[in-house]
Amino acid sequence: MWFKKKKKEAKKFPTKDISLEEVRSAIHEYSRDLPPNIPLKILIKDDLSLDYTLLAPILKAIPSKKYYMSKETYDLFEEEDKHIAQALDQVQQAVDQYIAQKKELPIIDHDPYRRVNFFKLEQLNLISERPEVDFYITDQEQLVTTIKPK
Repeated sequence: MWFKKKKKEAKKFPTKDISLEEVRSAIHEYSRDLPPNIPLKILIKDDLSLDYTLLAPILKAIPSKKYYMSKETYDLFEEEDKHIAQALDQVQQAVDQYIAQKKELPIIDHDPYRRVNFFKLEQLNLISERPEVDFYITDQEQLVTTIKPK
């Protein structure tokens, strides 16, 4: 007896305007169901845009706008800030390499906000050009962020 396997058709979702906060919430919900050995990076395509096929079942739609996420810090950005996501990944990798080599943070001396010192990164050829925005190093896990501490 031969059985035909039914091909599961991908459910079609409508395209609609979905806010950054709604996408962020869907990402959090998606991450809660991920097995521990699967990184959240599976949501992020090579160009740092999100793979909406994975989020659509949660959102019940495909976002009409493109959103971008840093693979290093998982910060989420709208299309006009894609360059920040790219710079964030580059600076985070450079900071990690700097810490591994120098055993210290590459911050501006005596800066209470722990702002990344691009000159220190350039001296070790860890970055080729300075980003247009300031980055800060958090107290937790030495993650790089654009958010100035209070």
